[in-house]
Amino acid sequence: MKVDVLLGLQWGDEGKGKVVDVLTPKYDIIARFQGGPNAGHSLEFNNIKHVLHLIPSGVFHENKLNIIGNGVVLDPIVFVKEYNELIKLGVDLKKNLVISKKTHLILPTHRTLDAASEAAKGATKIGSTLRGIGPTYMDKTGRNGLRVGDTLLPDFKERYNSLKAKHAEILKQYNFEYNIDEQEKEWLASIEVLKQFKLVDSEHIVNNAIKKNQTILAEGAQGTLLDIDFGSYPYVTSSNTICAGACTGLGVAPRSIGEVFGIVKAYCTRVGSGPFPTEQINAQGEELRKKGCEYGATTGRPRRCGWLDLVALKYSIAINGVTQIILTKSDVLSGMAKIPVCTHYKIDGQLTDEFPYSIENGLEPVYAELDGWNEDITTCKTYDSLPVNLKKYIQFIEKETGVPVSIVSVGPNREQTIVR
Repeated sequence: MKVDVLLGLQWGDEGKGKVVDVLTPKYDIIARFQGGPNAGHSLEFNNIKHVLHLIPSGVFHENKLNIIGNGVVLDPIVFVKEYNELIKLGVDLKKNLVISKKTHLILPTHRTLDAASEAAKGATKIGSTLRGIGPTYMDKTGRNGLRVGDTLLPDFKERYNSLKAKHAEILKQYNFEYNIDEQEKEWLASIEVLKQFKLVDSEHIVNNAIKKNQTILAEGAQGTLLDIDFGSYPYVTSSNTICAGACTGLGVAPRSIGEVFGIVKAYCTRVGSGPFPTEQINAQGEELRKKGCEYGATTGRPRRCGWLDLVALKYSIAINGVTQIILTKSDVLSGMAKIPVCTHYKIDGQLTDEFPYSIENGLEPVYAELDGWNEDITTCKTYDSLPVNLKKYIQFIEKETGVPVSIVSVGPNREQTIVR
């Protein structure tokens, strides 16, 4: 059996949490493969909104195994808070969640380093979520990091103190005032809770499941255009958000990848700094933000809003090997007479549909304009019941990308999902 991968094709916030929740009944295992508490996957059912940051979005389904893979970075404090919230909802995480021993730990000083680094950048700051993600991945690649499996070693506290001391030396260079005493106490207490979970060599679990023909869904965080290699660098996250990240983040061979579900909003959003070719800093952008409730699930920051960018989308599809598109938030476009869609960029007077090295300066988006629809689609249950112009919008995306749109989301609730 192959491992199917689900990931975002824009700058994150595409609705991955809801879609994972919808798809989970088809799978035996749901596995997060990168990112950390900078992710915010929103799910809504029974008129209750749930936001998950570290824990895979399949936890609300019984008898499904959820895995936090080695490519994730984990903050024990955030994890325990999330765990306690799920206990209130009757979810027994200890029953259906395992954590890779190779998952790296976010220390309180990682968060401090993140804040100090961002403050030092001033006007050139990248819009970090200040969750300590970047410094943790830096320690990982610099071979200084602490991993979940280290918590089981007799000298764990010494290892922790050694890394904390290294961070303190770096922080002296920033002349950044901080006090982590209370946070450190909470962090160490959270480590003891973390140790009560099943800490495993998750790559063996995943590969044995493949041999047993069990179904596996790899859940990505953030979005393709925030990938450390292929995103709008340096305004990116610190991990590989693309399909290849599932291989390194779970220990899966490339030949074991099956379907690649690419999630895309019917328009575009971005949180934080960085270039955004189709951004609308006007009344239309504000209307998209208001109708789409576009505020970060993790930070609460207002999202920047703009039109669908097919140049960027085709780029994301190519580097991920996307086999199916899942279109979300199409309901937000209801009531718009005309809907612009970016089909090309104009650079130095030349048209291109290839995503360039830099999208910061000298780039002009070129739009096609499609007819909108006025109907409220939030109660639609079948593809045939959708407005004609929405179906034309979907067909336009399919024609331009060469990839079928297999699922259309018409609202935030898990029931508001049309599977074609």
